[in-house]
Parts: sequence; C-alpha cells; structure tokens
Amino acid sequence: LRSIKPDLIHAQNIVFSLHAILVKILLRKPFVVYGRGTDTYLASRFDRLLYKLTLARADAVIAQTNDMKGAIQKLCSRDVFVIPNGVDLERCGNLSREGNRSKLEIKQGEQVIIYVGRFRPEKGVQYSIQAMDIIKQKDTNARLILGGEGPEEEDLKRLVEQLNLGTCINFVGQIPNEKVPEYMTASDVFVLPSLSEGFPVVILEAMASGLPIVATRIGGMPEIVSEGENGFLVEPKNPGQIAEKVLLLLENDELRQRISETNRQKAKQYSWENVARSLEEVYTKVV
Repeated sequence: LRSIKPDLIHAQNIVFSLHAILVKILLRKPFVVYGRGTDTYLASRFDRLLYKLTLARADAVIAQTNDMKGAIQKLCSRDVFVIPNGVDLERCGNLSREGNRSKLEIKQGEQVIIYVGRFRPEKGVQYSIQAMDIIKQKDTNARLILGGEGPEEEDLKRLVEQLNLGTCINFVGQIPNEKVPEYMTASDVFVLPSLSEGFPVVILEAMASGLPIVATRIGGMPEIVSEGENGFLVEPKNPGQIAEKVLLLLENDELRQRISETNRQKAKQYSWENVARSLEEVYTKVV
C-alpha cells in the first residue's frame, strides 16, 4: 500500500474492515466499508464487537439494502449510505430462450424452476426440494435445476432420492459465472429459499433475464421483490408456500409474462453504471 499510495481504502465486506483500520492507523488513509452478504446478520458475539470497533472508525459505511442499514446501525449508531448490488444488463438480456433450452437439453413443454447458489444451511435449498415434491403432484412437466456446490450437496442428493424426485430434479454442479444467464434465460421461475441473505447478485441476474422471483421474506428481499409485481415472497422454511407460488406462476402464462417484462425493466435501475456513480459520490465525500 505504501508503494501504491492510494487516496482511499475500500473494504468490500465488514470482515475486511479489520485490515482497513490498521491501514488507517499506520498510513493515515481513510477507508470505506461496504457491508455485503450475510456477515452483518450472522455475526457471532465476538464478531459484533470487532465490527462495532471498525464501523465506528470508518470514514463512510455502505449497506446494500435499508434492512442491512438497520442491522449495521444496531451494531454502531452512525450514518450509513445505501447502494445495492449491480448487474450486467447486456450479458443477461440478449440471449435466445429457445437456443439455450436446446443447448441445455430441456424438453418441449418442460417448465423449469432454477436455483443458483451455494449449498449451505443458510440457503435453505432443502425447502425447494420439498416444494418440488408438492409441485410434481400437480405439474408433471415441472423440473428443478440446482446449480451450485457446497457442504450440503450430498445431504440434498439423499433427500431427492428419499422423495423419489430424481427424474425431475437435476444437480448441474457449479455453473460458471459467464454461463449463468444461459441457464436463467432457459428457465421459467427463479426460487431463492434462503434463511439469511444480503443482496445476492443472482437475483438481479434472474430479473435481468426476465424471470419471475419466488423468494423468502427475509433481510432486504422485500425491498427487491414486490408482491405480485415482480414475484412473490414466502415465509422461510415453508415448502408449501414455495410450491403454491411456483404453481401459480407456472399455471398462469399471462401473469408470468407480465412479471417477466416488469423484471427486465426493474433490473435497469441496478445497472453497474448507476452503482458506480453512487460509489463515486461516496468516495468523493470521503476524500
């Protein structure tokens, strides 16, 4: 850092603010903390003590949502800027649905529900699998694609086997970042059954691809998903509600198409250009 001679340090997570505060003390450089992911919500008692110390010394603090802003201010009473995640609209919005369905070997008439993310306890993937057990009884053309990897993968595969859902649930492994829009464009509904969440980029990629969203009512999700407008919110750990909203979307082409168009338009407010402009304004104030 002495050789780079930066004007400002940007800590891309509250965890990394521990490093930034040392830089401020030793090199007298201002730093900005950008609260991201679930670290704000799942911090241990020890972590919260460290976060309170670093947040108090930061020259500016940013949250991804108003809900996260409130969580940060419970740790440290101070001003907090709100800047959401961004999405590459061009990468997500100009792909052929039929071409990608053919490439991914999705059969004619199949309706695809997709999840992309880590297989970790806080992601609640098992509830989407349990929801699929209900959905399959009413819609034999429904298929769930699970893209990701993580410590719960084997447990999830065992659950699929126990529920005899192997013919309608596919584990496709970790989807390369550049391939995510292809899977999104080929799908019909995006489901995010998380138990804790910050502001995942994947939900913006789903919106930019025109997918209706079914997500849990946690964290900042109500700020992103407006009920009936660009998707639906369900209670955590509730496969019955997930199944109900997914079936509503799969069975109503007009509703699904209306929400699809709404999401493509709504995603534009999260362009990286808008995010960069907001970040630059914060940097300028600090420097």
